[in-house]
Amino acid sequence: MTTIAQQLRLVQDRIQAACLTAGRDPAAVRLVAVSKTFDAQAVSEAVLAGQWAFGENYIAEGVEKIQAMQRTQAACSGLAGILEWHCIGPVQSNKTRLVAEHFDWVQSVDRLKIAQRLSEQRPAGLAPLQICLQVNIDGGANKSGLAPEEVQALAGQVATLPRLVLRGLMAIPEPAIDFVAACALHASAKALFDQINASGALATPMDTLSLGMTADLEAAIQAGSTMVRVGTAIFGGRG
Repeated sequence: MTTIAQQLRLVQDRIQAACLTAGRDPAAVRLVAVSKTFDAQAVSEAVLAGQWAFGENYIAEGVEKIQAMQRTQAACSGLAGILEWHCIGPVQSNKTRLVAEHFDWVQSVDRLKIAQRLSEQRPAGLAPLQICLQVNIDGGANKSGLAPEEVQALAGQVATLPRLVLRGLMAIPEPAIDFVAACALHASAKALFDQINASGALATPMDTLSLGMTADLEAAIQAGSTMVRVGTAIFGGRG
């Protein structure tokens, strides 16, 4: 078993243990392996170990990796299957076409203009682009995302756009001082998620709450996260 495979198994074990502690079904929490700055070989190792959803922060790098993995999959039966690619970094207007043409999910939408461009530029031959709205849940000065009070209005607008499916919310709170504080931060995102769903403003309720990374995935799962985004614990530290 490779190091990446070993690390991946440890992360899966952490997710399972956190779900059991929270009284939740481990199948209710999906893992996105954040492969930013790591090459296609590292992704291939994770795929061979059973991981199929990957997150990329940097769009040009992500597109290169997606294309490299498509070539690798075509040449290697051991990597057969459909990978799922999540854009989890900021999206500028001049990069929306690349995102719309190559990614499956965008978790970092925080402006109507970006959502509209993604909708217009999503190729008709591809499945609709799955969308999460990024929320700056704790008001961090260095974090992207909508203020909590802005989310419901944008959710209603995005939900009506063709070629997009609004799936839920994503947040990256500032690091908390301890587990209890981390749970409280994530719980505020869960409360907002539940509030919007309960409002009846969306024809189809959201089903995805993307919270938690290497350091705080247990707290996120305790609070109700349905998707965790883990990079360092799988691939190692970044230079």
